[in-house]
Amino acid sequence: MAHGHGRCCCCCGEAAAAVGGDGGAAWGLYLRIDRQRLQCLNERREGSGALVFRAWEERGDRAQFVESDDDEELLFNIPFTGNVKLKGVIVMGEDDGTHPAEMRLFKNIPHMSFDDTAREPDQTFSLNRDLTGELEYPTKIARFSNVSHLSIHFPKNFGAETTKIFYIGLKGEWTEAHRHEVTICNYEASANPADHKLEQITPQTHFIS
Repeated sequence: MAHGHGRCCCCCGEAAAAVGGDGGAAWGLYLRIDRQRLQCLNERREGSGALVFRAWEERGDRAQFVESDDDEELLFNIPFTGNVKLKGVIVMGEDDGTHPAEMRLFKNIPHMSFDDTAREPDQTFSLNRDLTGELEYPTKIARFSNVSHLSIHFPKNFGAETTKIFYIGLKGEWTEAHRHEVTICNYEASANPADHKLEQITPQTHFIS
């Protein structure tokens, strides 16, 4: 599958850190994903991309995973149900060439395509193989302090034809989005016939096909 590629920005590939003692309590952002609009591009099995976002305590379930289809790339479009301050990411895979080798994060760009990944990411990580889901990649919190939509691009792996991911953990804080109420005012509660020219109007029915 031919995708548009930009130059690789690996200069900010921060090192991973061990998950802290707070364990799964901090990794609850999967509960704040709008799963009806969640997308995974280039997944081999439809809907499998959503399976990797689950409780940290369930990360060891090897029956739930996503595998790429045409090549090694995967792209997740992750809308949240509110605003998120993203603090860290976990990526768990196999101890072989299918494990992703690089992760690129983009914020607030809904419906990203592979062509859109040619742009500069908000942060890039060089990944280590993580079989147990215990390596955390800390984000630049100031850059990810107001995220309503997160895209995660995995452009390459460690040499296999396809990429396989068992678990993606998202750590951070969630706040409810503010809804702007729209008030529609009816300025003429009861029309005065004297103020209007009455014309004979032939009723018409319009069908929308």
